[in-house]
Amino acid sequence: MRILALVQGQYGERIVQNIRQRSPREWEITAITVPRALPMIVDEPAEFLPSNMPQADLLLSLTESPGAAQLIPAVARLSGAKSAIAPIDNSAWLPLGLRNQLRRELAEMGVTAVFPKTFCTLTENGAGFRGSAEPYDDERIASFASHFGRPKLKIYVDPHNRNIIEVTVNRGAPCGSTHYAAQRMAGMPLEEAIPRAGLLVHHYPCLAAMQPEQVDNDLLETLMHVSGYVMNEEVESEISSTAGGSD
Repeated sequence: MRILALVQGQYGERIVQNIRQRSPREWEITAITVPRALPMIVDEPAEFLPSNMPQADLLLSLTESPGAAQLIPAVARLSGAKSAIAPIDNSAWLPLGLRNQLRRELAEMGVTAVFPKTFCTLTENGAGFRGSAEPYDDERIASFASHFGRPKLKIYVDPHNRNIIEVTVNRGAPCGSTHYAAQRMAGMPLEEAIPRAGLLVHHYPCLAAMQPEQVDNDLLETLMHVSGYVMNEEVESEISSTAGGSD
């Protein structure tokens, strides 16, 4: 699969680095960088894009401003990408109105787009946290999500002292925080894994926004804290399945 990442700064650069390090060998990962300073309204996207756009199957928009997000349709058209992921780890970078506009415009182009809020909520058939999750049906996005998205762990526990022996990451957050946390959970008492696993994600550090917002109908929270909840929910689920043994 050919993946084209649109980046603008540290947030996107770190995700691209992690994906390149941990993706299947047959994937081709290309990144293009857009300027940090862009107008609020982009009338001529070509002014800010390379003249020779790499061709792609899947577009990842990892930008950090509304102006850069407005480039997504042009990049999809020029690259030939038919699927797009535009994660929302900071709503100021991709406000709701712009997100809806992009969804409509991309759909008219025949491009399937998902907007996981946060990126680490993405699965093979949905994106979003708890009540805000939205389903999708796209094999390219699902292929990406089988490797990167909502954490999927295997926790091995010492049956004698109930300490964690090892944590295997079967799917990690795109930023790399899941692997960071998993490596530091070895030796941890099982009863301390929650909330410490989520705190380790924060300490990575998580670059999601710290402004409280309405995540779904029942949750007013910061997106950084959502990333910790996502990790803790997976740890809780895995602990339940490993109760009483080491595997």
